[in-house]
Amino acid sequence: MIYLEFEKPLAEIEGKAEELRAMAKDGSGMDVAKEAEALDRKADAALRDLYRNLTAWQKCLVARHPDRPHCRDYIDALFTEYTPLAGDRGFADDHAVMGGLARFNDRPVMVIGHEKGNDTKTRIAHNFGMARPEGYRKAIRLMDMADRFRLPVITLVDTPGAYPGKGAEERGQSEAIARSTEKCLSIGVPLVSVVIGEGGSGGAVAFATANRVAMLEHSVYSVISPEGCASILWKDAEKMREAAEALRLTAQDLQKLGVVDRIVKEPVGGAQRAPREAIEAVGKAVETMLGELSSKKPETLIRDRRNKFLEMGSKGLAA
Repeated sequence: MIYLEFEKPLAEIEGKAEELRAMAKDGSGMDVAKEAEALDRKADAALRDLYRNLTAWQKCLVARHPDRPHCRDYIDALFTEYTPLAGDRGFADDHAVMGGLARFNDRPVMVIGHEKGNDTKTRIAHNFGMARPEGYRKAIRLMDMADRFRLPVITLVDTPGAYPGKGAEERGQSEAIARSTEKCLSIGVPLVSVVIGEGGSGGAVAFATANRVAMLEHSVYSVISPEGCASILWKDAEKMREAAEALRLTAQDLQKLGVVDRIVKEPVGGAQRAPREAIEAVGKAVETMLGELSSKKPETLIRDRRNKFLEMGSKGLAA
């Protein structure tokens, strides 16, 4: 178990419980079952207290937790007959973006998402989920295909942001992001998006300009990271806690502002503690959102999607 900085008290309690169980297994003859159970109850209460009122910065840490389920985990668990499609037909295949044809509840769909990787080797291979221009152009190609064959599109967002490297800029990073956002707005099929971890800047918007947008309870979605915001506004990245509060990047704040449509509840302690439960909750949310859109005509889907983003923020401002 990887513990976050604010989970240290919990780590001590759970660590002591594990020590007691280890002593019992060593055959020392000590009856520690009751003590271990008491510590388990104390740890459970501490966990619930910690996650009942997380700050915006703490939610950022949870959203970045390396053990949270990633795009590949969701695809493996929720989709069948997944056939990955690679390349942008122009430059290369970007491994930070994965996508392809699949079946969701036996219905053919197109699924696209950011993949961060789950260990050092795969994180480097997937560039930590930071897409280059060819990644967004691959997504555009897949959305075009989905539109042509009348397939709903499901996107899974989990990225710190688009890759800011020199090569990416030379190959038209901003143009690729804009084109991907434009494609989201123009396809005549249902488009639903779920922020499963980090929703960073235009790199996330390029996949999440959807008819329905959901966020996991402890995910975040923002124009810039708290560290980046603090560096610009206060010239001090250590003020990231203040920046996180000011950015209104939590799922709860964004639902109030009308930026996201629904919040998907996570298991106690975050998706990293019960990945299967979190994945199933996302699957149910996607099923519900697709059901809300299934009877709408292409022109209605396009009109509603455009109006949704033109009106964005007015709900929170009016309140």
